[in-house]
Amino acid sequence: MPLQICNTTRREIPESRIAAAIQAVLDNEECTAESIEAVYCGNRMIRRINSEFLQHDYVTDTITFRYNEGPDIEGEFYISLDVIESNARSFGVTFEDELLRVTIHSALHLIGYDDSTVEARAVMTSQEDYYLQRMKG
Repeated sequence: MPLQICNTTRREIPESRIAAAIQAVLDNEECTAESIEAVYCGNRMIRRINSEFLQHDYVTDTITFRYNEGPDIEGEFYISLDVIESNARSFGVTFEDELLRVTIHSALHLIGYDDSTVEARAVMTSQEDYYLQRMKG
């Protein structure tokens, strides 16, 4: 799979589990990776990207960019490990579970899922739960 995982931090991440989570989403949604770059960064980088490309001057857990249409996915996403760590503590889950959830969330965005409404957010959360369960199974 043409998937590149880039970790710009010093924190270790489970790259094989990340790749498996992304692949599970693509397979189940009948998509393939033309070119996907998954970038794991800190708050400074994600805030800069959020400000520069989306005109939002704050940190967030993930930012996703899709560059084409159709089932062959070309895009990239950025995930702040600082936000993942903070959210994991707030939600009472492990760092790895929160990391996988947000990675799955990002992959769902790449294939076209949206979370701009309450209803759409509920669908995405249900899908995240489904894929997290598959990862544990």
